[in-house]
Amino acid sequence: MNHIILLLAVLAVFVMPTALVWLPGRRAGFPRWMLLAFLLAGWLTVFAGWSLSQRAQPFLFPDTSPCFSTRTTPVSQYFPPDSFCRHADGELRTVNGPDAKLAFWAAATATVAVAGTAVVWRRRRVRSCSSS
Repeated sequence: MNHIILLLAVLAVFVMPTALVWLPGRRAGFPRWMLLAFLLAGWLTVFAGWSLSQRAQPFLFPDTSPCFSTRTTPVSQYFPPDSFCRHADGELRTVNGPDAKLAFWAAATATVAVAGTAVVWRRRRVRSCSSS
């Protein structure tokens, strides 16, 4: 029974969103490489954002959580993704360094760039088909 629940979860979380991008994209005539690049960059953005926003949670990462020793409730921010620990002085301090944030913003920028490239490519294709 657990395998069926896991299979349904994978279907709902990964397969359905991917299919909702892939199928209309193929129907619109976008090249496979463009759709694949968009999906890869999009999923990388999702996973990077999730890991950045949940990194301080001691129940997820008990031995490596930077908030484990502070004994306070960590704070998660989902956009832009970040995690904070409240320290003894009451200040919230981020647990993610600039490199981790750069990885998220690079993935997000790549996702938007591929989507913009697809729009430009589609407009050029429609114009070239209508002019001939």
